[in-house]
Amino acid sequence: MESLNDIKKRIKSVNDISQMTHAMQLVSASKMRKSKQLHEKVSPFFTLCAESLMELHKNAGDIDNPFLRLREKTAGETWKIGYFILTGDQGLAGAYNNNIVKITEEHIQKKIMENAQKHIRTEYKLYVFGQMGSEKLKKDGYFVDPDFSYPITEPTYYEARNVANIIRAKYLNGEYDLVYLIYTKMESAITMKPVITRVLPIDTESLKNSFASGAEDAGIALEKGSSVDYYPDASSVFSFLIDTGLNAVTYGAMVEAFACEQTARMQAMDNANRNADEMMKELTMQSNRARQARITNELNEIVNGASQVE
Repeated sequence: MESLNDIKKRIKSVNDISQMTHAMQLVSASKMRKSKQLHEKVSPFFTLCAESLMELHKNAGDIDNPFLRLREKTAGETWKIGYFILTGDQGLAGAYNNNIVKITEEHIQKKIMENAQKHIRTEYKLYVFGQMGSEKLKKDGYFVDPDFSYPITEPTYYEARNVANIIRAKYLNGEYDLVYLIYTKMESAITMKPVITRVLPIDTESLKNSFASGAEDAGIALEKGSSVDYYPDASSVFSFLIDTGLNAVTYGAMVEAFACEQTARMQAMDNANRNADEMMKELTMQSNRARQARITNELNEIVNGASQVE
C-alpha cells in the first residue's frame, strides 16, 4: 500500500488537473454555443447555394463550364489532387483531430492504389487548417504546404473567400485535376462524422450528401412544379453562381469544423472531469485506509511499549 503522504500528493495532483479540465470545459461550452449559433445562422445560406448549383445543373441541360468537366486520364498520365483539410489548432479534443488525419490518409492511399491499377500516377498536396493535423500528417510522411496557414477558430466569410479563390485559381491553371475538402460534419448535437467532399470539379452527389437538406428532392431550390428562365443563359448564371457557391461551401465547412471541434473538446473535458471524480473517490478511500492503518500501528506501538514497561 502507498504511504499516506504519497496518496495525498496524488490527490492534490488529481484535484489540480480536475480544476484545469473543468475550466477548459466551461470555455469550450461557451465557444460551442457561439459556434452553433453561427452554424445555425449561416447554414441556410450555404445550403441554398449548394442546392441552387444542384438544381441548375439538373434542370438546365448541358452547361459548358470548366468547373463541371471531369478531366480524363489515360495510362502513363498523372492525377494531380489537392486536399484542403480542416483540423484544430489545439489538442485535448478526444479523437477529433486523429479521425480527420485517419480519413485523409486512407483516402490518399485509396486513390494511389486505384490509379496504380490503371497505370496512372498520383500526385497530391495537402493544405491543412490548424496545427494539430499539420504536424501529425508531416510526422506520418505526407507533404503539407508550409505556406498555407489558416486558423479554424472563429472562421470568417472573408477567410473562406480567400481559400475559395486559392482553390479556383489552382484548379483553373491546371495545378490540380481534383480538389477535395475534408472536414468534420455535425450530424446531431453530440454526433460528429468526418466527411470528404469533392469541391472541384463540381460533384452534385457529394454536395447533396454534405451540404443539402437531405430531403428526397434535395437540390431543388425552387418550389415543386415551378420553372425558371436563366438570363442570358444557364451557363452564364452557373459561372456567376459557382463563385458564391464555392465561397459558401468553404465557409460552411469551416463553420462546421469549428463547431465540431468545440463540441469534441467539451465532451473530452466532461469525460476527464468524471474520471477525475472517480479517481478522487478511490484515492480518498485509500487515504482513509492508510490513515486507519497508521493509527492502528501507532496504537500497537503504544500498547507494546506499555507492556514492556510493566
